[in-house]
Amino acid sequence: MATTIQLEDKLLADAEAFAAESGKSLTEIVEEALRQTLAGRRPNGQKSAVKLKTHGSGGLQPGVDLNDTAALLDLMDAPHAAS
Repeated sequence: MATTIQLEDKLLADAEAFAAESGKSLTEIVEEALRQTLAGRRPNGQKSAVKLKTHGSGGLQPGVDLNDTAALLDLMDAPHAAS
């Protein structure tokens, strides 16, 4: 569908340059930006907060290395691991 939009001169020039650099048409660039903007919005316009449920206190158990995936898996599979 064809439509007309008004853009600031600098924004249009930047979009045209980006389109040329990426080998896309200006229409493709505008459509992609609009899709990304619409996909990121919430129905009420607000972002929902994420609440993580935590248990215990005091941080990591002694000997736990978050950078060692194999050791973490072993720790979680251990018979004494909390469920």
